[in-house]
Amino acid sequence: MNKTVKKIAAVALSALMVGSVFAGCSSNSGKSDTTNKNTYNVGICQLTQHTALDSATKGFKDYLTEKLGADNVKFDEQNAQGDSATCATICNQFVSSNYDLILGNGTAALQAAYTATPNIPILGTSITDYGTALDKSDWNGVSGMNVSGTTDLAPLDQQAAMLKELFPNAKNVGILYCSAEANSKYQSDTITPYFKDAGYTVKSYSFADSNDVAAVAKTACDESDVLYIPTDNTAASNTGIIDNVATAAKTPIVAGEEGICKGCGVATLSISYDELGRKTGEMAYNILVNGEDITKMKVEAAPNVTKEYIKDRCDTYGIKVPDGYTEIKAE
Repeated sequence: MNKTVKKIAAVALSALMVGSVFAGCSSNSGKSDTTNKNTYNVGICQLTQHTALDSATKGFKDYLTEKLGADNVKFDEQNAQGDSATCATICNQFVSSNYDLILGNGTAALQAAYTATPNIPILGTSITDYGTALDKSDWNGVSGMNVSGTTDLAPLDQQAAMLKELFPNAKNVGILYCSAEANSKYQSDTITPYFKDAGYTVKSYSFADSNDVAAVAKTACDESDVLYIPTDNTAASNTGIIDNVATAAKTPIVAGEEGICKGCGVATLSISYDELGRKTGEMAYNILVNGEDITKMKVEAAPNVTKEYIKDRCDTYGIKVPDGYTEIKAE
């Protein structure tokens, strides 16, 4: 079990002990009304607030609301503001409330949810690699426990090929990510051989949290011809800082998803997080209404990936964008 999971487990255990003390004071405190089988109570733990995760949550809620009706599904939507300990507190509250299903939006949120309960169905979304998130070295796409969901990973070999297509003459590629996010390291480790096979010299630059984003980004920009940023929640929440540093250094950025690209990138191979959320909502519907066994449900991927670019930034760097790219606007 990795350090992140152990930390969440410790916080979860403490929260459960506190919850048990208060349970003795009020036997009905926080309990959902489960007498109406047609009303479903769903807890949503979102790791942090940024465009990608927001869109996934919205798609999830929209799908279930459309299928069940607004009166038949109740959402308890909580945002952990990027803190894994807060994720644990939120998810333990969901368990105490005996919700019918929990959505973990973001890796730390998913980890907190499955640490909190082995019984309530848990769906993840915006998760890059479930083997990494669940600490399963033999991951085969099915958890065999009360966890499934959707992955937001666009094919990393195709992302590397896209960077090569846009920057054929670059020599040094820097990978910028948050070391506290296990799935960001997974992406960095996985895409590095593809970059090397394309003839690049590759170096990773990791920041611990938002406090050192600017300093690490500056070093990365100064030492690289082009940066790659994977689907990283901390980076997504700090694109303004990264954009200021990269613009000053005149270092272009290729991003792992659309939200980061809009904030600081020139191009991305991205999925639709709204579609991803809706796919997760479909899985939730099949569990709640159709009785599908989550222990046997395969993790699903987004149905489409799209090459996208920011015209103004590409023009600034003199990047010739081939046919087949869709223009998006910077934020």
